[in-house]
Amino acid sequence: MSVLSENIKTNWVFGSPLPFAEAPWARGCPSPYYKESHRRLRQAMRAWVDKHLLPHVQDWEIAATLPDGLYEQAAKDGLLMPMASGAKVHPEWKGKYPIIGDVPADEWDGFHDLIIHDEFGRIGGIGVENGLVGGVTLAVPALQKFGSEKLKKTVVHDILSGRARIALAITEPEAGSDVQGLQTEARLSDDGSHFIVNGQKKWITSGMYSNYFLALVKETTGDMTLLVIPRTEGLTTRHMTMSGSTAAGTAFVDLDNVRVPIDMVVGERGKGFKYIVSNFNHERLFIGFQALRCARVCLEDSISYALSRETFGKKLVEHPVIRFKFANMSRETEALQSWIESLIYQLSQLAPAEADLLLAGTTAQLKAHSGIVLEHVVREAVQILGGIGLTRGGRGERVERIWRDVKAITVPGGSEEILLDLATRRALKISDELRLVTGKGVKSRM
Repeated sequence: MSVLSENIKTNWVFGSPLPFAEAPWARGCPSPYYKESHRRLRQAMRAWVDKHLLPHVQDWEIAATLPDGLYEQAAKDGLLMPMASGAKVHPEWKGKYPIIGDVPADEWDGFHDLIIHDEFGRIGGIGVENGLVGGVTLAVPALQKFGSEKLKKTVVHDILSGRARIALAITEPEAGSDVQGLQTEARLSDDGSHFIVNGQKKWITSGMYSNYFLALVKETTGDMTLLVIPRTEGLTTRHMTMSGSTAAGTAFVDLDNVRVPIDMVVGERGKGFKYIVSNFNHERLFIGFQALRCARVCLEDSISYALSRETFGKKLVEHPVIRFKFANMSRETEALQSWIESLIYQLSQLAPAEADLLLAGTTAQLKAHSGIVLEHVVREAVQILGGIGLTRGGRGERVERIWRDVKAITVPGGSEEILLDLATRRALKISDELRLVTGKGVKSRM
C-alpha cells in the first residue's frame, strides 16, 4: 500500500513516473506556486501536444516546414494570446481571445506562462515551437505595449486570431548580440508618407511563415526606429538550412526599396532600440523554459533506455558509472527548475522598474546557465543512448533532435559570454544602488 495520501496522489502526481521526467510538483512534492488552474492548463496542454504535435514532429522536421492549419488551430484552441501575454494578460485582451484550459484571464501568471512552454517542449527540441509561436512570444509584446491603436486593432488582432503571423527581425549578417551595430536603413520619403527600407535580416525565426516583420531599422539620422513591415513588394525571404530546428522556418530576409507607410512605425521614431530591449528579459526567461524541459526529456528518454538495455549481463542502469551520470544530469536540472520558479515569483512581487534593476542581470545569467546545463545533459544522454542517440527517428529521436538544437539555446537571445558579463555588471550596479540605500560599502566604478 502506498504511503502517499489521497491529496498527494490527486493533486501532486502527474505524467511520467520515471525519475526526473517531470518537475517536482508532478512527482508528489507540493509547491506553493501551483494551484488548480495550473493543473488544468497542464492537462489541457499535454493533451493538445499529444494530439497535434507529437505524432508529426519528425515528418515536419524532415520536410522543414509546418502545416498552414496548425497556427489557426493554436489560435482556436487558446494558445496564441496566452503565449503573447507572458506573466499577465493585457486588460484589452480579456474575454476577446480564448485561453487553453479555461484559465481565467485574471488568474494568469508567470507559472501559467512556464507551463504552456514547458508542455510544448515535450516534443523534444525547439524548432516546432519557435516556428509556430516564436513571433507571438517575441514580437507581439513590444507591438502591444508601444504600437498605435491602429496597429493593435489590425495587426495584433489578426495575429492573435490566427489570421496572420509575425517574426521578430533584428539580427543582421553583421549585427547579432551587438544590436546597435545593425545597418538596415530606413529613408523617409520626400512627402513624409512612408519609409523606403533597404538592408538584410538574417537568422529570422519563423520568417518563412510570416506576413509581418517587426524590424529594427536605422534612419538616415542614425536613430533607430521600430517598424512593422508587411510581406510586400521588395521583401523576399530565403529559407536557411540550420544544423537543427529545421521546422522553425528560419529565414534570410532581403529588403530592397521596400515602401513602409509611416503609420507602421511602432511608438515614437528614434526609440526603437528602447522598445525592442523591453522584451529581452522575457525572451531570455522563455529560452530558459525551453532548456529546462529539453533537459527533462533527455533524462526521461535516457533513463527509460537504461532500464531496458542490457550490457555485460546486466541492465545499463545497474552500472554505477551510468547512475553517476544520471545523478549529475538530474542535480543540474532540478537546480535549474528551482531557480526558474524562484525568479518567476520574484518578478511577480516587484514593480517593473524594480524588476528591471534587480533581476535583468539574474535573468541574463539564468538564460546562459540554462544553455550550459542543457549542453551537459544532452551530451550525457547521447552517451547513454549510444548509436540511437545519434539516429534521426526511433527511440532516440527526441534526444537526437535536442542535440542538434542545443546551440539554438546558447547563442540566440544573447550568447552566454555576453550575458554572463552583463549579469556581473548588473550585480555591481545593484551593489551601488544598495550602497546608496544603506550608506555602506565601496562604489564599484562600473
